[in-house]
Amino acid sequence: MTADNPLSDRLDDDDYPAYTMGRAAEMLGATPAFLRAIGEARLITPLRSEGGHRRYSRYQLRIAARARELVDRGTPIDAACRIVILEDQLEEAQRINAEYRRRAEQEAPDAPLRSSG
Repeated sequence: MTADNPLSDRLDDDDYPAYTMGRAAEMLGATPAFLRAIGEARLITPLRSEGGHRRYSRYQLRIAARARELVDRGTPIDAACRIVILEDQLEEAQRINAEYRRRAEQEAPDAPLRSSG
C-alpha cells in the first residue's frame, strides 16, 4: 500500500485488476478457457501481474458475465463477444447523446430539440 494509491481507493476502483484467472472463472461459473477465449476475441484484455499471470477487474468481470449469459443461451462465443461490444458502444453513444442534449437545453432552454431519426 502506498500513499499515492491507498488500499481503499483500489478496492473501490472498478478497473483495478484484483482477481486472478482462477478466482474470476469461479465467480463467473466459467472455466479459465472461457476467459482465455473472450480474451482472444478481444472482448476484454486482462492486465498481467509482475509474474505474467492474468488479472481481471470488476468491470471486466461484468463484461465477461454478459458474454457468458449469451453463450449459455447458445450464442457462439465470437458472436456473443461482438454483441457485448456493440451493446457497450451503444450505451456509450447514448450517454454522450444525453450529455449533448443536456448542454443544448442549458444553452437554449426555449429552443425545440430536433429529432435525428
